[in-house]
Amino acid sequence: MSTYAEHALHNDHHEPQRIAIPLPTSESQKHPAGQSVARRFAMRISLFYASTFGIIGVHLPFFPVWLKAIGVDVSWIGIITAAPSLSRFTILPFVTASAERHQVLRGTMIVLAFVTAVGSAILSQLRDPLTILIVYVVIACLWTPLSPLTDGYALKGVTRHGLDYARMRLWGSASFVLFAMIAGLVFKLIDPQNLIWIIVAVAFLSALVGLGIVPLDAPAAGSPPYGRASGLLRMPLFLAIIGASALIQGSHAAYYAFSSITWQNAGFGGFTIAALWSLGVVAEIVVFAISPRFTLSPTVMVMIGAISGVLRWAITAQEPRIEVLTAVQLMHGLTFGITQVGTVALMVRSVPHHMLASAQGYMVASQGAVTSLTMMLSGLIYARVGEGVYYAMAVMALAGGIVMAIARRRLDAMSPSS
Repeated sequence: MSTYAEHALHNDHHEPQRIAIPLPTSESQKHPAGQSVARRFAMRISLFYASTFGIIGVHLPFFPVWLKAIGVDVSWIGIITAAPSLSRFTILPFVTASAERHQVLRGTMIVLAFVTAVGSAILSQLRDPLTILIVYVVIACLWTPLSPLTDGYALKGVTRHGLDYARMRLWGSASFVLFAMIAGLVFKLIDPQNLIWIIVAVAFLSALVGLGIVPLDAPAAGSPPYGRASGLLRMPLFLAIIGASALIQGSHAAYYAFSSITWQNAGFGGFTIAALWSLGVVAEIVVFAISPRFTLSPTVMVMIGAISGVLRWAITAQEPRIEVLTAVQLMHGLTFGITQVGTVALMVRSVPHHMLASAQGYMVASQGAVTSLTMMLSGLIYARVGEGVYYAMAVMALAGGIVMAIARRRLDAMSPSS
């Protein structure tokens, strides 16, 4: 495995390409029965994307607000909300690698979805910050692997049925907007202390949707066993990819943890807060939708995301008026969206396809390590200087751009892995 991965990461033949990945015609594309299975697979995995991102859509904007409503101090909020990021570099890589190696992605996804829902219901009954932190850490360890597991399962469906990954994934981002807007409307009607029940309801919905995920056929007899992907961690260029991504995406930490609280303190209502979050995701959706047409080098896209992050966070630190803030939120399409597109393109061209789920697990783990530390520090900084915390986020984004700029020449020289 390590030889294979090293070859992929050090191939010096340059071959410019668009982001779309051409796939050979699969058997499911040739036969009506196979086409029916492919359509059902795409529909069911799209619904699961929608339901899991629906959880994120109500969780990210309103979980910190719920914590504040039940009397949790902002310093504790920073520590508690860091739990998902912390789990990404501890438990998540082992879960994704084990599920892929043992070929039980679907079953693992369903079990984790149900346990997450039950855990959220238990969390709703707690009020002590330390107890909330302990229970939330457990939930985070079970919840956060769902995203890379779903991506890994969807990519296996892409190779098996010749499906369009972007069309399935877009339902997740669209659902984030829808559920965030619905939660914003409900926010006007209920006590903030009851916001947790919206999260619980959507979590149980996601678990039920997971039961409908279409199984994939087992690999053909005689197929070679999957190698271990840990060799990727010894490749400097792979580390540059995930390192730059972690710094740029990690620069969103203060935004994820404290933007809703800041906007609430500024007098914005729940619907306005949800609308501001949704604007960013709409911009993200647009970038994902048009990404197959991009001809820029993936490294350039990542650096564009970094530069955009420096600008976005520097403006946000100025506590801008709603008109400027609206425009700044649209930059999420660059700080998150184009960074993600560029990073995924680099992963696809540098990592063997049958190891993409494990490689993505490593990428998410690195993002979690950086983001969790940043969230914890952000809570302390925010308690002292408020919006000034975003200057630190701008420095992080800049650092990610520098890492990518240093590795750019060698990364651009790589050809797609097979």
